Amino acid sequence: MSFLSIKNVKIRGIAACVPSRIEENKDYKELSAEEIEKYIQTTGVQRRHCAIHDGSICTSDLCQKAAEKLISDLKWDKSEIGLLVFVSHTTDYRLPATACVLQDKMGITKNCLAFDVTLGCSGYLLGMGIAGSLLQNGTIKKALVMVGNTQSEYASYHDRSMYLLLGDAGTVTALEYNEQDYDEMDFNYLTDGSGRASVIVPDGGSRNPVNEKSFIQEDYGDGIKRNRLQEKMDGTEVFSFAIHHVPQNFKELMDQIHLNKEDVDYLLIHQANKFLCEKLRKKIGFPPEKCPYNIQEFGNTSGATIPLLMVTNLKKELESKPLTICMTTIGVGFSLGSGCIKTNKIVCPDLMYL
Repeated sequence: MSFLSIKNVKIRGIAACVPSRIEENKDYKELSAEEIEKYIQTTGVQRRHCAIHDGSICTSDLCQKAAEKLISDLKWDKSEIGLLVFVSHTTDYRLPATACVLQDKMGITKNCLAFDVTLGCSGYLLGMGIAGSLLQNGTIKKALVMVGNTQSEYASYHDRSMYLLLGDAGTVTALEYNEQDYDEMDFNYLTDGSGRASVIVPDGGSRNPVNEKSFIQEDYGDGIKRNRLQEKMDGTEVFSFAIHHVPQNFKELMDQIHLNKEDVDYLLIHQANKFLCEKLRKKIGFPPEKCPYNIQEFGNTSGATIPLLMVTNLKKELESKPLTICMTTIGVGFSLGSGCIKTNKIVCPDLMYL
């Protein structure tokens, strides 16, 4: 158990941006119409917004567009932004950090702490916890937490287990130091690196550098072909870990902060796929009306799923009234987190496209 309670920090706004390009799962050529229909019913994914991976749209571009609009709507002075956290495993470069690139491109003050966090689906809760911890003593006044991925780049077209699932998105959450009118934020984290091989891109890092064999497409049977620079996922292992650890981690958080389920407005589950989400919802014990989904339109957008869901499904409520929102995530690593945030009339621009 790794609990984190944030005080003196207010959530001022959330924004999101996705690629304009849409891929319809019904158009996938390597499954029959009947197989595709079954896949859509199981995963919930009908279509996805995907970048063309030629360098023209990166995760940072999606996050930047969302951030520029949010900063404008908040009427923030960029010279006051003292922290920029970029959470993604699809960075612009191996080095330098993409957060440094964004600081310069956006014209944010040089008196800014900017760094990357290389996490996937659990990244939003980790990013919020890190930024909140750095803000709450008041030395830094304003922060941007940029979370997203253009992970469709990692999926082999010939891997039916991955290709139809992954979408791309970039989000930003604006946080501000505030002693008098802060929003309560509580988190519980768990890490189990023994599961690191369950979701992995095997080659391309320092451990397994790119070599001639990295590009060879291997046939793993059951309609799955990929090379070692593309993402491998053991769905059975992910499901088993999630169904055991996510409800336990969430219960620990609820017990720690003495919060009853009846007092929660929404439970937002990382949208890996609808089958897993529904299993977790039922095991955690929340009714369907408190667990919105947008996975049918966007697929699994990794760390962006929760803030993207807030923008697409909760915009009016976020803007108009206080909300108590619980969240739970599981991601590559394995990295897992649960959180509860209390918002109060935050700025939430319409979803943007690039």
